[in-house]
Amino acid sequence: MRSLLAPVALLVFAVSPAPTFANPYETKLANGLRVIVKEDRRAPTAVHMVWYRAGSMDEKDGTSGVAHVLEHLMFKGTKNLKSGEFNKRVAEAGGRDNAFTSRDYTAYFQIVPKGALPEMMQLEADRMANLKLEPQEFASEIKVVMEERRLRTDDNPISRVHETLNATLFQAHPYRRPIIGWMDDLEHMTWQDARDWYRQWYAPNNAYVVVVGDVDHREVFRLAQKYYGPHKPRVLPERKPQNEPEQAGIRRVGVKAPARLPYLAMAWKTPKLRDVNKDRDPYALEVLAAVLDGHDASRFSTNLVRGSRIAQSAGAGYDGSLRGEATFTLDGQPAEGKTVAELEAALRAEIKRVQDEGVSAEELARVKTQSIAAQIYKRDSLMAQAMEIGGIEATGLSWRDIDLLLEKLKGVTAEEVQAVAKKYFSDDTLTIAVLDPQPIENSKPRKPSGAVRH
Repeated sequence: MRSLLAPVALLVFAVSPAPTFANPYETKLANGLRVIVKEDRRAPTAVHMVWYRAGSMDEKDGTSGVAHVLEHLMFKGTKNLKSGEFNKRVAEAGGRDNAFTSRDYTAYFQIVPKGALPEMMQLEADRMANLKLEPQEFASEIKVVMEERRLRTDDNPISRVHETLNATLFQAHPYRRPIIGWMDDLEHMTWQDARDWYRQWYAPNNAYVVVVGDVDHREVFRLAQKYYGPHKPRVLPERKPQNEPEQAGIRRVGVKAPARLPYLAMAWKTPKLRDVNKDRDPYALEVLAAVLDGHDASRFSTNLVRGSRIAQSAGAGYDGSLRGEATFTLDGQPAEGKTVAELEAALRAEIKRVQDEGVSAEELARVKTQSIAAQIYKRDSLMAQAMEIGGIEATGLSWRDIDLLLEKLKGVTAEEVQAVAKKYFSDDTLTIAVLDPQPIENSKPRKPSGAVRH
């Protein structure tokens, strides 16, 4: 279950004066790039991240997967670096690096000894503007991406169920497309598609830098101005609303694939968090998900897995911090001898219990205690802190809201949890996807044909 808590004095370059805040610190360069720094001196290490506000939801039909393909190509050569030299330089500095693409953003990171931070900023700033996209590099890397799709989706029955669920759940909204892309789109993608994506979205005014670690924010701001500052902003493509039409009835879809057990995924359309101060339902939905499946003593574990033993596994999830449309999901696999229909009825019965009886004070207290503990533990990790800051910024919210989000979550009442259980679980907004397991012995394992980078 992903949480809403996914998380200054300002030194300003050619921007108007701003008030002073506590650590973290933020500045904005004249070219539109925002730089957020959190000083944490417990270890001589620094995390450097660049987040681009461009993910799979910004793609067009026919080029699905291009955001992820470009992520791969960003590790190739630039006007100043040979192909593969980026990773080599990071490793030689004693660090590690990688990247990830989501529906809402694409992000790149390095974790290095603090003395290597200037070099990392120079390298990352270089490929923001100087990527050298070669047709032969694209031809090689697109095969790697297609193999990644085969391994992670085509050969994974549960992944196929979720891909089909999203394609059925959303008709107009771009979340219907998989992040990895449809195979047909990958097969027909060209290096010009990747080049166009890079030129459209990879600009300082569509990005922000997050640095966490044993650093001085003033020095980081100076380095950001030195390396990122010379890049010119670009006019970004227009982002038109792609709102999902109101659903008017339950949708069911099946997937046949070799598997030992069936699998069930259910998704209801629910509101996302738009206003941190005024919204209440997103916080209550998060608490509801945690009551159902947030810990070993949650209702699903207690009642369905260990109690009635109708389920081998059962889960609940809600993510209200995102650019697109939010959903509340239930999923699971029935135990041996049990059916998908029995599992669906059992999951629905647990929601019905909350609707009828509410949740106890003890359940509510446990969820809130765990949320507070998770936030404390998260701050023991530099990478987790950087991810929290970058992740919440990607949704259109602010890192300044992180502590407020926790306070709002702590303020959720039992009555509010019961109210959202009654409000959002109608069949009219429900989509169900089921894995119909086929004999495994009839399937032929396929050997991987290429390396997958990450």
